[in-house]
Amino acid sequence: MSVNKNERVIDMLSQHTMDIVKSTAPVLEVHGVTITKTFYKNLFEEHPALLNIFNHTNQAQGRQQTALANTVYAAAVHIENLPAIIPVVKQIAQKHRSLGVLPEHYPIVGEFLLRAIKEVLGDAATDEIIQAWGEAYGVIADVFIQEEEALYTEAENKSGGFRGFKEFEVVNRVAENALITSFYLKPKDGSALPEYLPGQFITVQVSIPGEEYTMNRQYSLSKAFDGENYRISVKKDVKNTPNGKVSNYLGENLQVGDTLPISVPAGTFVYENTEKPVTFIAGGVGATPLLSMYHEAAKGNHSVQFIHSASHLNELAFECELSQVAMTNENASYNAIATDQLGKISAQFLKENVDLNGEFYLCGPVGFMQMVINELDELGVSREQVHYEFFGPALTI
Repeated sequence: MSVNKNERVIDMLSQHTMDIVKSTAPVLEVHGVTITKTFYKNLFEEHPALLNIFNHTNQAQGRQQTALANTVYAAAVHIENLPAIIPVVKQIAQKHRSLGVLPEHYPIVGEFLLRAIKEVLGDAATDEIIQAWGEAYGVIADVFIQEEEALYTEAENKSGGFRGFKEFEVVNRVAENALITSFYLKPKDGSALPEYLPGQFITVQVSIPGEEYTMNRQYSLSKAFDGENYRISVKKDVKNTPNGKVSNYLGENLQVGDTLPISVPAGTFVYENTEKPVTFIAGGVGATPLLSMYHEAAKGNHSVQFIHSASHLNELAFECELSQVAMTNENASYNAIATDQLGKISAQFLKENVDLNGEFYLCGPVGFMQMVINELDELGVSREQVHYEFFGPALTI
């Protein structure tokens, strides 16, 4: 999706319509989450089959509602310059393609979004406002549909590629530590393995006995592409929270010979080749998307460092693999930090151990990334040097 295409799309909206949509931004900033909560509630009551696509846990925790509220607000703020939100569009479109969101879903979403705006705002949502948002939604939905169709086509045209979901067989499972189990997956039909970029993820469809709806979960591909199989590394949720239902089910039940429907790898959080020093900072199982990046970056002639933090020493995983990369590439290094042993990753530690002029890739729990990003801010590292991704709906730091 190019900037020029977006600019042509914007021409479809009158200035009057854009002015009305933009004027609603302050209201959306205050009431956006209430609107999106109302939207999802009504949507699933009348179209429960859509629960086969959406992550139920993100709904229960309010993360999906917040992410959608952020997106709607951003659309209102940037309605005169939608190219400004291209990165957000691309990130969401990648997830939509991996989940199987289709063009026919957009009119349903638009109907219930407008209904939610009217329900929450009441008389303040005049007919003129609803009409303006209806026009704006149609234009924005068309941008998403075009972007997602391009992604579907790209996935289909890869060697071994396909559209939607396909059965993969578990060919190996390995306990990385007491909490993390890796599963190795190959196409059941023996076809070629679609290639992926370091950092991308796959969506797995899981049918849990006793659950009415299919559960979709996205797992990072935790090894460099080798044409042989995919590897996902799944962490057990010892607290048995709803968020860990699928991961725990896989860890306890998925065995060699079993099959899982998965989609072609997707995602925009990928390693970009550079001549600058690169530092990967992972919190716990957040190491998974960074592993393949580390393998790729270590092939270069620049300094590459992997810092892995975990709450306890026995929760560190992939140590042998990470150490092997460091030992076989003279420009690569690896540091493991267990907070119960050595303390957290502090600004002082970063100042003394990393090149602050390089690029940074982060992944882990939200609080962990917030802490590291704040410390990098303090040390004068610009946000343009820092690349990160959440596990789950796109939020903001």
